Amino acid sequence: MFARLFCWTIAAAMTAAAPAMAEDGYDLWLRHEKVEDGGKLARHATAIVAPGTGATALAARDELLRGLSKASGLAPALTDRPRNGAIWLATPASAPDLPAKLDGLGEEGYAIRSITLSGQPVTLIAANSDIGLLYGAYAYLRLAETGASLDRLDIRSTPRIKLRLLNHWDNLDGTVERGYAGQSIWDWWRLPDWKGPRYTDYARANASIGINGTVLNNVNAKSDSLTAPYIAKAAALADVFRPYGIKVYLSVKWTAPMELSGLKTADPLDAQVAAWWKAKADEIYKVIPDFGGFLVKANSEGQPGPQDYRRTHADGANMLAAALKPHGGIVMWRAFVYAHDNPDDRAKQAYSDFKPLDGQFADNVLVQVKNGAIDFQPREPFHPLFGAMPKTPLMMEFQITKEYLGQSTHLTYLGPLFEETLKSDTFAKGKGSTVAKVIDGSLEGHKLSGIAGVANIGMDRDWAGSIFNQADWYAFGRLAWNPDLSAEAIAREWAAQTFSPGPGIVDPVVAMMMGSREAAVDYMTPLGLAHVMGTGHHYGPAPWIADLARPEWNPVYYHKADAQGIGFDRTKTGSNAIAQYAPAVANMLGNPKTTPERDLLWFHHVAWDAKLKSGDTLWNGLVHHYDAGVAYVANMQKAWESLRPSIDAERFAQTQAFLGIQYREAKWWRDASIAYFQSISKRPLPAGSAAPEHDLNWYETLQFPYAPGHP
Repeated sequence: MFARLFCWTIAAAMTAAAPAMAEDGYDLWLRHEKVEDGGKLARHATAIVAPGTGATALAARDELLRGLSKASGLAPALTDRPRNGAIWLATPASAPDLPAKLDGLGEEGYAIRSITLSGQPVTLIAANSDIGLLYGAYAYLRLAETGASLDRLDIRSTPRIKLRLLNHWDNLDGTVERGYAGQSIWDWWRLPDWKGPRYTDYARANASIGINGTVLNNVNAKSDSLTAPYIAKAAALADVFRPYGIKVYLSVKWTAPMELSGLKTADPLDAQVAAWWKAKADEIYKVIPDFGGFLVKANSEGQPGPQDYRRTHADGANMLAAALKPHGGIVMWRAFVYAHDNPDDRAKQAYSDFKPLDGQFADNVLVQVKNGAIDFQPREPFHPLFGAMPKTPLMMEFQITKEYLGQSTHLTYLGPLFEETLKSDTFAKGKGSTVAKVIDGSLEGHKLSGIAGVANIGMDRDWAGSIFNQADWYAFGRLAWNPDLSAEAIAREWAAQTFSPGPGIVDPVVAMMMGSREAAVDYMTPLGLAHVMGTGHHYGPAPWIADLARPEWNPVYYHKADAQGIGFDRTKTGSNAIAQYAPAVANMLGNPKTTPERDLLWFHHVAWDAKLKSGDTLWNGLVHHYDAGVAYVANMQKAWESLRPSIDAERFAQTQAFLGIQYREAKWWRDASIAYFQSISKRPLPAGSAAPEHDLNWYETLQFPYAPGHP
């Protein structure tokens, strides 16, 4: 029935190479496991020629030395001149007569070429700057450790997106909002004096996938982050990150001038307020000369903002932008806004607030837009603001931490979610106007571009709460560098570097990963359902909740199930949210028959007995999706068990345990959802589908007051 239920190459997995010593995941994808033909790799890396003496150039040299020594089993020599089999790291500053064209590579791009010098083969890694060399060094290691041929290299790569940031929702007390990997990695209490080695490893991991910035603190910010002691702490982190090309940014609270200095207002058009922010920017740049700028959450979920003073988001952003501009800083102004004064459809508010402001933002402002119009759901259609603000640079916001996708214990690889959004066609300037082209600036010719991912990082030894959650961090970075990469290719890279490059491991691991997010959609929110999770902590199913103060806080608001059918009517007969898309998209979404079935209930209220493309009624199809999601997890358990001989004991055991949790919770999602929706639809279960394990009341009475990640 569901063709994507995968077949596993269990026989191949059983013959894969035996694992080495147990590991805890701390090394991420930078393990540098010895490759099968270490001698061949060593012949390609007999020596490293690295004339640069700056901190970044030395980091590039050291990363190559560390990685190649472990992967080949032989340490390359450090020499002054290229020789047979050497890797030569060079910039125009260190080698004026470079045998490579660097035009178009910019400051961060790199070239990797197989060349001949004095009749001897040499691998040249060249860039216009030391940071380009560092990125090139990581790229070379990635090639070497994923089985690529190193004989005839001719690679040029430059990032498509200028600002590639992690957003940490980390609080000053060490907790992490929507964090599922332990406490914050920022030890604010002991900074700036103690800068532990984990900070350097954090920078290395991010640089290896091209991330060049990090917002240190929660968007629900505390004003204390802007006091002198905390600026000094941020400066200490900036010093650690700088050699790896990573700038620090801060989230700011709109009312900081009032809370810290006793101003009577935070009106962005008030001269004293503007002067306060200018002075604060000057103070920051004195100690962090390469400070990136501010991230702002305003007039959203109770946060203060310029609308409190009858000013616009543009008024607020531009005031901050003026304070930062003399220093080269930027403002990232979040478009995640919703309030009680927009009762007909929460999905419409960001567009309604920001579309009229197109062209009114300063040139060092990006509007940061979530991938979908609600809130990081397992699946959402692309946000209608993408393509709707041609005069304003829009910055993508993905969520790497899995607030709505199983938190830390569900194997739900997010690469397909990221890819699906980036490849979505806005039709803003005709066919091919993809979301990726909007955010990389190419669609409208914007020079400033950006992408942000809400980090899944904490103090757990494996950084991300599970081994497979590391893949989501990795995928975000790789797609931020090049949005045209495929999620599957990225998964293969990650699996090869994280476990082993042999197909007996990579193939089954990637097969598990590639269907895992779709499986979660099936057992959580099939056919376009959304936001049916438990409220507050967002853990587990709770589609029955209907008694919270504001309509849009309740799951029933989003599914609107009744005796006739289910789904949110966003067509002309409902909220008309489809009108926020380009006409070609709106026309497609306006008709249930042309709406992709994966989004059907997002846009339409559909009768229980309406026919799907499979021939199933909607009700039967819904149940079959729930069943398929659970079945996929069961197959992942079998596939992982087949890899037992090939995976080290510690990482195998963690993943095995977490897949057990995922199966139990997938079945809980399936049973609770069916029990509730069947109480409304009054339809029998289709043949072959088991009844829920418990009655509806049993599921409704479950409580989780200590679920993690809830602010």
